[in-house]
Amino acid sequence: MTKGKAIIFSAPSGSGKTTIVRHLLQKFPNLGFSISASTRDKRGRTEQHGKDYYFLTPEEFKAKIDQNDFIEWEEVYEGNFYGTLKEEIQRLWDSGKHVIFDVDVKGGINLKKYFGDKALAIYVKVPSLEVLHERLKDRGTESEESLSRRLYKAKFESTFEDKFDTTILNDDINKSFAQAVKLVGDFISK
Repeated sequence: MTKGKAIIFSAPSGSGKTTIVRHLLQKFPNLGFSISASTRDKRGRTEQHGKDYYFLTPEEFKAKIDQNDFIEWEEVYEGNFYGTLKEEIQRLWDSGKHVIFDVDVKGGINLKKYFGDKALAIYVKVPSLEVLHERLKDRGTESEESLSRRLYKAKFESTFEDKFDTTILNDDINKSFAQAVKLVGDFISK
């Protein structure tokens, strides 16, 4: 594989990592977003195959596992697999871009192990589980059961914060934007 750099943003759902990653993509034209593969259903009408995710059937996903097509993959929620395709990273590096990831905590740890010093792994922390609960509730996309499952997972994921290179406490989005721009700018200019 041709090598560029990798910037990894990980956090529990609802932390604001996707908002921060979108901001960075606007600020840095030399960043390319790594589109994950997933077996989950599209959310609403806005998500698109090849833009938000590569939506695969469980059979397609398992075939790619067998062919060793993933850098990392996991079953994030029962029956919902997510993964990073090797060809996706190569596509971005071939276009002259550094890769930016928006992944769950386990995926972030696995990507950091894979890329080593070529990666900056950033954990996005929420001020509290109560704040996270409100953010997830405000999305309007979660049932009470899925909300409870996400909060339980978030509590567990927070125990892995020390596996990341640095943390952004997302209690003020503009401060988080500024901190992320500085971190990423310094890393890609090295």
